[in-house]
Amino acid sequence: MVDAAGTQQRSRLRGLAWALPWLVFQVFPVLDLVTTPRPAPARVLIGALLVVFTVAYLAVMSRFSGARGFRADFVLVVALALGLSTVLGTNYSGLWIYVAAAAAATLPARLVWPVVLAGTAVCAAVIIGYRDWATLFLPVLCPMTAATLQGTRHLLTVNAELTAAREELARNAVAEERMRFARDLHDLLGHSLSLIALKSELARRLAPVDGARAAAEMADVESAARRALAEVREAVSGYRQVSCAQALAEARAALTGAGIAFRGPDRVPVLPGTVDAALGWVVREATTNVLRHSGASAVAVELADDGVSVTLTVTDDGRGPTGATAPGSGLTGLRERVAAVDGELTGGAGPRGGWQLRAVVPLVPAVSATGVTT
Repeated sequence: MVDAAGTQQRSRLRGLAWALPWLVFQVFPVLDLVTTPRPAPARVLIGALLVVFTVAYLAVMSRFSGARGFRADFVLVVALALGLSTVLGTNYSGLWIYVAAAAAATLPARLVWPVVLAGTAVCAAVIIGYRDWATLFLPVLCPMTAATLQGTRHLLTVNAELTAAREELARNAVAEERMRFARDLHDLLGHSLSLIALKSELARRLAPVDGARAAAEMADVESAARRALAEVREAVSGYRQVSCAQALAEARAALTGAGIAFRGPDRVPVLPGTVDAALGWVVREATTNVLRHSGASAVAVELADDGVSVTLTVTDDGRGPTGATAPGSGLTGLRERVAAVDGELTGGAGPRGGWQLRAVVPLVPAVSATGVTT
């Protein structure tokens, strides 16, 4: 619930951010209010109506990324634009630009252009009626403003759908891996545990009448248990360790499936087992971060081997360093894995923006002063 409230708040702030630049067109009615001689009560009334108009407009635009539909604040914006422009003249005809913006931002798609074109016609009629030819550019700005905001709203909607699709793909990938591991464990343990259960029952029955036979059956139980334990350890080790080539293949499948362009190395050199596994983890963690946090559209992986060390670089064009990539969100454990093979992991903004993760690992383990490899 808190997350939903935060999302709604961010949506409102985004709408207000798009609304504020268009307030520049209020310079015309404000100058008219200040420079045109009018009785003080009339100035106060017009100023109050302009304030009400601005507040209603901002209220409409705060729903920029929300549900579409007619609301009282939009009707108030239209009514005030109509009244002020027809009564007070062309200095107030620019208010129809706000009507066009509000229509594109909040009305159902089928109603946007009928309302915008009607507002453009009223704006032009006011200017022609007052014969103020210098302001004929204002009706042109009405459909241009609507087209800009409608295109922006469409892009935001598509981006939100893409983000949701990426998150769903990431969840599906995790669920499929869990099912695979559960299936592997079931296949490994099903036979062994059934055998252990049968032989244990047989040994219990034989114990009172044939101790030697019962002991032999229990020896078989012990052997089966040790064999099952070895198989589980092997399965868990295979589950936790991943080669660099395997991780690159998985990354390509996951990223391209999520609509993210992937460019990887042409070949993966033969690497020592621990180095290969560490780099595989780097690729896997980087892929997870791209899918969950970056909002990237392209990822590039480079692998360089100079005979002394191997360097793996993963670069995306996403939103760059955020709190989601701070230590404690996966990078700390990854640094520990790389450090375990005497390597170094760095992460930060890429040379062209986005996020870059870089691991440098020696191909030959370091040797301590005692002559023991570390």
